[in-house]
Amino acid sequence: MSGIKYMRSIAAFFVLASGFVFGAAPAFAQANYPTRPVQLIIAYGAGSVGDVSMRVMAEKLGAKLGQSFVIENKPGAAGIVAAKTAALAAPDGYTLLLTGNSYAISTALFNSLPYNVVTDFAPISTVASFDMLVLTKAGSPLKSMQDVIKYAKENPGKLNIATLSPGTTQYLAVELLKVVTGVDVTAVPFRTSPDMATALLRGDVDILLEFYAPVQSLVQDKKVDVIATTGRKRVYFMPDVPTVAESGIGDFDVSSWNGITAPAGTPQPIIDKLSRAITEVLQSPEAQATGRRLGMEMRGSSPDELMARLKGDIAKWTDLAVKAKIPKMN
Repeated sequence: MSGIKYMRSIAAFFVLASGFVFGAAPAFAQANYPTRPVQLIIAYGAGSVGDVSMRVMAEKLGAKLGQSFVIENKPGAAGIVAAKTAALAAPDGYTLLLTGNSYAISTALFNSLPYNVVTDFAPISTVASFDMLVLTKAGSPLKSMQDVIKYAKENPGKLNIATLSPGTTQYLAVELLKVVTGVDVTAVPFRTSPDMATALLRGDVDILLEFYAPVQSLVQDKKVDVIATTGRKRVYFMPDVPTVAESGIGDFDVSSWNGITAPAGTPQPIIDKLSRAITEVLQSPEAQATGRRLGMEMRGSSPDELMARLKGDIAKWTDLAVKAKIPKMN
């Protein structure tokens, strides 16, 4: 038995034992859940896109269910610290984890992790999905993805694409582009989004791959051109911008997402109650407005849909790591 499963079994034992002492306590607790504040652990710092979107959801969820949903920020270590903390918590619905595409990537790229993102957590609901933008400096001769691929094929190794560090969605998107098109381009990793933006505006790189929120002001001020988006369908706030797939690269699809999970073994009635509540609060005007401002599509789902999305992305990024010969991380 793994360390995570052993610790959780101990926690579950005491929860169950208390039920024997107090008769129908477990069923009563599930029916009246939540009866005290709920902790929502996220692997992002305060003020980040993930943090802002979760705080709006948490506020609405608390109002709906009658208890506070308290955000605990545990950034760093590719989300490992946050996930390990949540995995070790009692499976009683009072500790939740913001999961997402980054955890699928970690599963695909790390040699080992102190938890199993599929078996150590129970899916509850998706929260949001968000595609990246393919950006060029305003006035660049690269006006479309067709221009990008043509230039890359005619000038092997000379096209520079700004991304965040290896292991991020931005970086893997470049590796996927190389695999599905066969072009030789250079991924130039930066520490932060502002660093990438500065490099693009200076002309140090030709293309920037980034989510909408960090580059919103550049787009609005027309300092950059958005030549494509990376998801399966066009983003709702830029309906005139084609997807990379529409531009002739049909096997390219990179869409990030996040969702809510609980420690495995959390009672199903609690999972179902949370899933329904999350789906409802995300339909509120305030949640939808926050999504539009951050470039997100805020939408809940069933637990099964969230698990399918997670497993699908794990398979996708694992396959890419093999094809692109991306070394495993420790």
